Amino acid sequence: MHEGENMSEKKVRVAIIGVGNCASSLVQGIEYYKNASEETSIPGLMHVNLGGYHIRDIEFTLGIDINITKVGKDLAEAIYAEPNNTYKFCDVPKLNVPVVRGMTHDGLGKYLSQVITKAPGPTADIVRLLKDTKTDVVVSYLPVGSEMATKWYVEQILEAGCAFVNATPNFIASDPAWAKKFEAAKLPLVGDDLVDQVGSTALHKTLLKLLSDNGVRIDETYQLDVGGGTESVDTMDRTRDAKRTIKTESVASSIPYKAEIVAGSTDYVDFLQNKRDSYFWISGVYFCNAPMKIDLKFQTVDAPNAGSVLFDVVRAVKLALDKKLKGAVVPICVYGFKRPPQMVSLEEAEKEFKKFLA
Repeated sequence: MHEGENMSEKKVRVAIIGVGNCASSLVQGIEYYKNASEETSIPGLMHVNLGGYHIRDIEFTLGIDINITKVGKDLAEAIYAEPNNTYKFCDVPKLNVPVVRGMTHDGLGKYLSQVITKAPGPTADIVRLLKDTKTDVVVSYLPVGSEMATKWYVEQILEAGCAFVNATPNFIASDPAWAKKFEAAKLPLVGDDLVDQVGSTALHKTLLKLLSDNGVRIDETYQLDVGGGTESVDTMDRTRDAKRTIKTESVASSIPYKAEIVAGSTDYVDFLQNKRDSYFWISGVYFCNAPMKIDLKFQTVDAPNAGSVLFDVVRAVKLALDKKLKGAVVPICVYGFKRPPQMVSLEEAEKEFKKFLA
């Protein structure tokens, strides 16, 4: 807690790098759920209150972006600016939270450079702004493939003394060198690559484990994504292989033997907007070598899929700050991310997270 902050007024002060579709859903979600009752189950939420923090206790301090459509605007306005195209499910009042000019580095891929015009002017003093706004937690929603930009921002975050949530598939929390830097700075770190609330990877893993536990031998399986958001085309353009590696390793961990597995290949269909179609194929054998095949399609809206998980993650990271934990906080990593420092089953991840909260 910051000096002068009492337990009845605890806040989770969050800065966002990359004011895209996922940031839009997160900011809208705070407004949408701010009066959620802690006494009943609320559709769309896993935890209304987590460790003493209600959803309305999450407040924003700073937005960081490079797009001319967003820089200089209030965060409440910038979340609806092009090329954002996710659902608008509520109006967000003015937050008095500025979106400032960030550092580009490799943050613009071939496709994004055609649809984004960089705002003029120099990069803002990120360290000073994070300190001045008393930011607790910084969340990175940088475009996939922004490896150099991610590392640059991590250095600023370390200097500013903030905790870090790496929602991208760049390796930070799962890299021992970065984990040691956060440990030395006595700051918590979580990542990498945020899971979805109803994600294709979790569904794929659950199906494979269910079948394997019931004696089915899986021979081949794949999961392919088609989406219309900027993340889909950026993944296809720059990090298809990295994304495939992360998702394939995660899926493979759900069965105790080797099988032919491909997960996470992506294609882009612009008219899908922020929707994502996931296709699953599973082939195997069961009793007396009888063949079994599953072929299914699963559709979601991409950005809201990150909201509930991130609600939990940022509050859990604030708890880690309260507990003075440092380095990669494994129980949060395995609960909320596809590529944590250690790979565990979904059941074990849930147990670890509950133990951390207790």
